[in-house]
Amino acid sequence: MLEHFTSIQSVVEYFNAIDAMHIYLLVFALMVVESSFIPFPSEVIIPPAAMIAATPGSSLHVGAIVLFGTLGAMVGSYINYLLGWFLGRPIIHKLADTRFAHACLIDRAKIEKSETYFVKHGNSSTFVGRFIPGIRQLISIPAGISKMRPGAFTLYTFLGAAAWNVILATIGYVCGRNIEMFESIFRELTIALVAVGVLFVAYLAYNGVRKKKKA
Repeated sequence: MLEHFTSIQSVVEYFNAIDAMHIYLLVFALMVVESSFIPFPSEVIIPPAAMIAATPGSSLHVGAIVLFGTLGAMVGSYINYLLGWFLGRPIIHKLADTRFAHACLIDRAKIEKSETYFVKHGNSSTFVGRFIPGIRQLISIPAGISKMRPGAFTLYTFLGAAAWNVILATIGYVCGRNIEMFESIFRELTIALVAVGVLFVAYLAYNGVRKKKKA
């Protein structure tokens, strides 16, 4: 089945050949994978489903796509969160050095990068991190390691995952079957999100310096 998820076009064609309930279940399952430690881009999951929903006469609903995608992202994020919580930093780092982790495109450097991001930005990183490539999938691990309160983790993760899925679904729905238009918009969106991320980091750094001066 995975051969159908190599490009936006191939996913659209695959989704077009199956019924709505199977699409919803696939969106949920693949977003669980995307949000855990196995790399899988959300941009080849949510937008194609939204493109099918935009087709006249489709039984898919874009709101349901966002819902199933967000629930899947929550489950995947909780997998990483609980791994971090119960295994702790030393074991997580050892696991990151294994062949399995490397096969999943995870290594110690990526884990340390997500930890550094979490330490710098605190609980809000579980929200903002959902929009940043390379951080999105792993930000839940340092949240678990640091024993972030489950309620706060759930809230920030849900808001971040829902917002990201709404963005992807909206772009896919608006673009319809125009794959080139989607790819162009998504490239611009990625650049914009990186810029926003840089501004956010600068803002936090400014606040940190200001608080130290007041102290």
